Amino acid sequence: MSIIIRKYIEDDLQDMITIWNEVVEDGIAFPQEELLSYTTGNEFFENQTYCAVAENTENGKIMGLYILHPNNVGRCGHICNASYAVSSEARGLHIGEKLVKDCLLQGNLHGFGVLQFNAVVESNIHARHLYERLGFVQLGVIPNGFRMKDGHYENICPYYHEL
Repeated sequence: MSIIIRKYIEDDLQDMITIWNEVVEDGIAFPQEELLSYTTGNEFFENQTYCAVAENTENGKIMGLYILHPNNVGRCGHICNASYAVSSEARGLHIGEKLVKDCLLQGNLHGFGVLQFNAVVESNIHARHLYERLGFVQLGVIPNGFRMKDGHYENICPYYHEL
């Protein structure tokens, strides 16, 4: 399988929305609870600083995506934030790693100085190991900061990486 990471185009939108909604429905990683429709998804992705997809060049299938945007405004506007979504059928294929590495490059290219993750769920071991392997630093733990789909709360771990 040959995976490239590239800027999204309009033809990718339905696949992006499907993958995003799959992660939202899982209820264990994204804070969002509302699913995206084609209209709201188009607006959502269009309003990001940058969005990229992971495409399998052998069949044109979109396997994952990320969004990149400011984490704050004004005096903290140099800090960006990102979210990553990988299709359930493509997990374990290191697509997330390719997405994060590209995001670090794009964050720098878009003038950001720091990439910060506000709410990595503590039990999301695979993501946490990936971030730490790529040089992200954990800032601490926020007790019971994330409400899981089943209603119980789990800790969140903020991370950052200087760009």
